[in-house]
Amino acid sequence: MQNDYQNKTLGILGGGQLGRMLIQAAINHNVDIHVLDPDPEAPCKHLSSRFVKGDLKDFDTVYQFGKSCDVISIEIEHVNTDALRLLETEGKKVYPQPHIIELIQDKRKQKQFYRDHGIPTSEFILTENRSDVSIHAGFLPAVNKLGREGYDGRGVQLLKKAEDLEKAFDAPGLLEKFIDFEKELAVIVARNERGELKTFAPVECAFHPEHNLVEFLFSPAEISDFLSQQAQNIAVDVIQKLGMVGLLAVELFVTKEGEVLVNEIAPRPHNSGHHTIEANFTSQFDQHLRAVLNMPLGNTAVRSPAAMVNLLGEAGYTGEALVEGLDDALAEKGVYVHLYGKKITKPFRKMGHVTILEEDIATLKKRAQKIKDSIKIKA
Repeated sequence: MQNDYQNKTLGILGGGQLGRMLIQAAINHNVDIHVLDPDPEAPCKHLSSRFVKGDLKDFDTVYQFGKSCDVISIEIEHVNTDALRLLETEGKKVYPQPHIIELIQDKRKQKQFYRDHGIPTSEFILTENRSDVSIHAGFLPAVNKLGREGYDGRGVQLLKKAEDLEKAFDAPGLLEKFIDFEKELAVIVARNERGELKTFAPVECAFHPEHNLVEFLFSPAEISDFLSQQAQNIAVDVIQKLGMVGLLAVELFVTKEGEVLVNEIAPRPHNSGHHTIEANFTSQFDQHLRAVLNMPLGNTAVRSPAAMVNLLGEAGYTGEALVEGLDDALAEKGVYVHLYGKKITKPFRKMGHVTILEEDIATLKKRAQKIKDSIKIKA
């Protein structure tokens, strides 16, 4: 039976850059996308078939928005899941499913899920407040994470020694044993309603030392075939044990001893998959659409080694964004610039990304650094 996805309206909660790139993929399939976002100038505003300004956490707003859609999905986890549950009972398709979004909204529940289901992850202790953290000085060094509302590096605090305990969050959270990892990887896996599964090759992430944001990404990761398969197997295990429909990004640590541990997961397109637009036969955004609309999943094979550079707002600049250094980058072979349509820049705000395709890995890394050094977003 032919899929009628072209006759369905897909509603996306969140109108940022992830939603923007989802729409760019959906245009090729003649899929209408409606978007809800609190920002009246969100990156999706002028690309979506219908744009609604509204609070993603407000029950009535999310419910009324969802009633006009056939399928509802997300590009950010911080949404009202009670409204999504009601829409689901009324026959709307909601992917990822509301109970999975709720699980991932709370890092405490997320970590407990790994433990309960035999998914390898770092040691952790659940904590209720700062004084609760302080009694676990013997567990340091550790990473203190807020249970809820952490995003893009916010809500994460490294506690190395007893004197750092005063920096702990005074709210429900967890202490994770600090992992002195060899590499940080990410695997994106997709699953549709019929249970079809596809993984993308693991990528290697390099983070900004202060702001916990990805600065560089390299695809495929420079790891053994055995380690690559192990990472993909873990990602498949996670999405199957969740029973999730949609796209799941699984962030992983590879320890000095070669053990692969799940760090965190995101039930949506992810920063670690942006390169797939040019570097893979199917992009993560196309795959997300295919999964939630129950289309056949696309081939995820790598077409070319790639690097992705996040374009972040420069420190010390807030205001109307000005992009410097684009001309040299645009003149280069295999360089693809993606700007997110954000009019205002702030320090370390994600304003765009650049993907570089290059067969030679050493040359690829040099070119990525050159791009990072040459493009600056100021005000």
